[in-house]
Amino acid sequence: MMAAPVEVAVCTDSAAQLWSCVVWELHSGANLLTYRGGQAGPRGLALLNGEYLLAAQLGKNYISAWELQRKDQLQQKIMCPGPVTCLTTSPNGLYVLAGITESIYLWEVSTGNLLVILSRHYQDVSCLQFTGDSSHFVSGGKDCLVLAWSLCSVLQADPSRTPAPRHVWSRHTLPITDLHCGFGGPLARVATASLDQTVKLWEVSSGELLLSVLFDVSIMAVTMDLAEHHMFCGGSDGSIFQVDLCTWPGQREKSFQPEQDHGKVFRGHRNQVTCLSVSTDGSVLLSGSHDETVRLWDVQSQQCLRTVALKGPVTNACIVLAPVSMLSSDCRPSLPLPHFNKHLLGAEHGDEPRHGGLTLRLGLHQQGSEPSYLERVEQLHGVMCSTLEKSVLGGQDQLRIRVAELEDEVRNLRKINRDLFDFSTRIITRPAK
Repeated sequence: MMAAPVEVAVCTDSAAQLWSCVVWELHSGANLLTYRGGQAGPRGLALLNGEYLLAAQLGKNYISAWELQRKDQLQQKIMCPGPVTCLTTSPNGLYVLAGITESIYLWEVSTGNLLVILSRHYQDVSCLQFTGDSSHFVSGGKDCLVLAWSLCSVLQADPSRTPAPRHVWSRHTLPITDLHCGFGGPLARVATASLDQTVKLWEVSSGELLLSVLFDVSIMAVTMDLAEHHMFCGGSDGSIFQVDLCTWPGQREKSFQPEQDHGKVFRGHRNQVTCLSVSTDGSVLLSGSHDETVRLWDVQSQQCLRTVALKGPVTNACIVLAPVSMLSSDCRPSLPLPHFNKHLLGAEHGDEPRHGGLTLRLGLHQQGSEPSYLERVEQLHGVMCSTLEKSVLGGQDQLRIRVAELEDEVRNLRKINRDLFDFSTRIITRPAK
């Protein structure tokens, strides 16, 4: 029988005295792996393709990359043009997305090419996340804006024009602190948290605001369980609030009342909650805090199951299904990480060209070098029309030959018709014996 998937907690703190990142088995608490080399910033940790661990370095202009098994050896430093404020990867493993001050940088993993720079935020980008099918991504910033982007539109946009987000959500009044994309790809719902003491729930397909919940404190972290029965909101006072989405009354705006929902508050952290994550079955909640602890909670009873003390304020804590390469010591990545370019693809001042590799391009990323679909259709239509004319009419000589053949055939048919007429006339007029 195949072993059940193992859920692990991946955590970082801002001190990074003994290690940069620790991985422990969720239910037993046993330490599995530690990674060394730098301090990971908040919202700056991501798994790439189940083979690499990426960490945006706190206040630094590079991203650290480790092979999941070669934990003591930093595989690569991905140099960036400025301090990286947040980081994520697409679930399909094809793209890396980073917030660098107020811009969003999108790299293609197979080539290391920087495909696009999106500059639609006015202040630092604070959080980034893809939808589960990698078709969309959402960005939140200190400018109080949340932008929902279609990946296809971003990649195929005219290079001379700035790509536009699919939706601009501007209902928050203070900086965005966290966001969470639910299940469902382009039909997903997105939860956004802000210093304005609200958590809002949006629909990616329509762009509509579905729900706004007001709290007594600023909300620093937000997540939902996989079935989206509950939304968990981490407060600046250390409390974690549970909002039940299935039993919520019909109104779009509501205040969370701790005295009425006394059974829906997780208490134990002594400082602001910085990150939240729920197990796959929705039974366990993981939280990290500035009080330098990571806590594991039972969702049904709101009881703390385990407290793990770290050496500094917790910057990342998430529950993931452990990739095979994390648990098997002889696993190696199927492909090495490429050199990640700092400059846009095709820029004259770009990085030195690298030779000797095989490049497989997925999608029309090099716009301008290939005709548009409309131009291709027009070209194909022209070829078909000319081919049709030639096949039907041919040249003038062929046309004369064809006419002569048809005239001969008509003469033969007329002769046959006359012969048949004469024969039938003779039969009919023959005298009876």
